[in-house]
Amino acid sequence: MIFLFTIIVLALIFDYINGFHDAAISIATIVSTKVLTPFQAVLWAAIFNFAAFFIFRYFIGEFKIGNAIAHFVDRDFVTLPVIFSGLIAAISWNLLTWWLGVPSSSSHTLIGGFVGAALAHAGGWTVHGKNVIDYSSVIPTFCFIVLAPLIGFIVALIITILIVNLFRRSHPYKAEGWFRRLQLLSSALLSLGHGGNDAQKVLGIIAAALVAHGDLDNVREVPTWVPIACFSAIALGTMSGGWRIVKTMGSRITKVSPLEGVCAETAGAITLFLTQYLGIPVSTTHTITGAIVGVGATKRMSAVRWGVTINLVWAWILTIPVSALLAAIVYWVLWR
Repeated sequence: MIFLFTIIVLALIFDYINGFHDAAISIATIVSTKVLTPFQAVLWAAIFNFAAFFIFRYFIGEFKIGNAIAHFVDRDFVTLPVIFSGLIAAISWNLLTWWLGVPSSSSHTLIGGFVGAALAHAGGWTVHGKNVIDYSSVIPTFCFIVLAPLIGFIVALIITILIVNLFRRSHPYKAEGWFRRLQLLSSALLSLGHGGNDAQKVLGIIAAALVAHGDLDNVREVPTWVPIACFSAIALGTMSGGWRIVKTMGSRITKVSPLEGVCAETAGAITLFLTQYLGIPVSTTHTITGAIVGVGATKRMSAVRWGVTINLVWAWILTIPVSALLAAIVYWVLWR
């Protein structure tokens, strides 16, 4: 029981770190356009991170992404040491990338850690003809490493072109005033999507731990305190900030105006809601980056600082394998 409690605490610590690591994702554009101060922005984002709980609990009625994460590894290979090792690796990589100011994906860090520890525990990809990894859950997630930012890019491109053409005859000062107000709404929607997406991943890990411990028969039967704890942890983490990454997301990729901020945030939110409806875990970081690049590309391709963007892509590519390797090493050191 003490080990289970330790794992749940670690999972919530990861959720908290996820919040302050990804806070910049939710607030970068609204801070860079000076619609809100950094403190106001993180408070605004945190409120809607937690509000996502009520949407998924009482309106949608299920946590599809949490269920998908819990089933990434075959139930026969999910043990408490596996989950513990995956969490240690995920927390380590998240803290390192936060310190370096690199907006890597907390989601993919968690996925890589979980899978890497399970493979170390099983000693291979298959055991007695049974796959350790549930490919029906993993493959769509891997596909959306590319598709999520691409969808964000395309949706942002379309929204920006439509809005620019619709408001091309508007008075610039009045139009900017409207878009500064609208950015409050678009930022709230993005934070709802972020909270709903990322808190569910930790929910899935805790549910898997409860099943492995024998407290649950099925991850869908997760008690109410689990999602409340997960959504609270990510909201508190968001309130702690993530200032090292704000500059990268808010200005180093491309400069954004309130209009462009609305377009990027709306595109990011639409993409996140779509993937949540499909039950596919995606990276909020990848999604909003794709949207910001899409907005920048409507001005001219040179408006996007492609050198910065390419460096971010390399960080994304490395996240899952590095997290998996770290988790395998942790498992081998502690349990072999």
